[in-house]
Amino acid sequence: MVRILQPMASTIRPSLSSFKFPASSPFSCPSTSSCPPPRLGLVVASSPRGLSLTHLASVVPQKRTFGLKASRVFRGQGSVKASTAPGNVAHASTAATQENVLEWVKQDKRRMLHVVYRVGDLDRTIKFYTECLGMKLLRKRDIPEERYTNAFLGYGPEDSHFVIELTYNYGVDKYDIGAGFGHFGIAVQDVAKTVELIKAKGGKVTREPGPVKGGSTVIAFIEDPDGYKFELLERDPTPEPLCQVMLRVGDLDRSIKFYEKAYGMELLRMRDNPEYKYTIAMMGYGPEDKSAVMELTYNYGVTEYEKGNAYAQIAIGTDDVYKTAEAVKLSGGKVTREPGPLPGINTKITACLDPDGWKTVFVDNIDFLKELE
Repeated sequence: MVRILQPMASTIRPSLSSFKFPASSPFSCPSTSSCPPPRLGLVVASSPRGLSLTHLASVVPQKRTFGLKASRVFRGQGSVKASTAPGNVAHASTAATQENVLEWVKQDKRRMLHVVYRVGDLDRTIKFYTECLGMKLLRKRDIPEERYTNAFLGYGPEDSHFVIELTYNYGVDKYDIGAGFGHFGIAVQDVAKTVELIKAKGGKVTREPGPVKGGSTVIAFIEDPDGYKFELLERDPTPEPLCQVMLRVGDLDRSIKFYEKAYGMELLRMRDNPEYKYTIAMMGYGPEDKSAVMELTYNYGVTEYEKGNAYAQIAIGTDDVYKTAEAVKLSGGKVTREPGPLPGINTKITACLDPDGWKTVFVDNIDFLKELE
């Protein structure tokens, strides 16, 4: 598929403090401890069944262990015993803890829940998405004390589908999308027919239907009333029509490693297009034809993008926000909201940034389902 590089226009980069979460909403975009360190008196060794703990303090008298190297041994009553310096015990303990946390990520029950972004006219956007893109308005909530309104739209219920969370902030009718955000992907059975409908409704088509460059998949590109791009992909019926979120990154290998380790995603496929000077990596928690995925795009030679203030974040479900935050830190990510329950509703979340500064919010799976009741 053709990637058109956007000009690197000067934009206003929003501060994290402007995205604080209000007490009444765990996922809205208007606003945005690790486990205790291991004790030095224990060696923590990893095993397939979990941690094994071995006390060391009673083995060697203090005056004999001072300054000993980890490999040094001493004899006592005809047997050979190993002594380990406290610093090496702590190192082994920390390494085992890190290994277990990162291994847990692979087993965690994770799913992309929704993508959050800001629009200037909520009713106008809802009308476009329902009439032109065939989405359903799932729910709507107004928070007057925080001066914003949310609308959730998608192709199925939130407990089983990836959906869109629109945010309208009172009195703000325009946002800067920036150059880093790419597009959303929607799978449709007939791209040409969908494009004609969008044109009839006054929608903007930026790429007419036709096969993708170097392939056979029929695609088209459109823009919604706020300028967000949508790629229409012609596919057989799928349980997840809202199928992609494309973001541009400055180092694809770095991003792949981070999303695998910290987010537990799988690299589904990569494609390099030297003619148009870009490479993409598809990552997610399931196959592309049945699950929503991240499309990470690297444009040759571009290492940084202005992100604007329109696109906000993706929310991902997890069984444990505390372990999730720890895994993010161990993988080189930045935790911007320490894990814990939100005041008033007790939904547990944690928020973080990937190496390019793209924000993700992890939400406790059980708490999320309670929010939908």
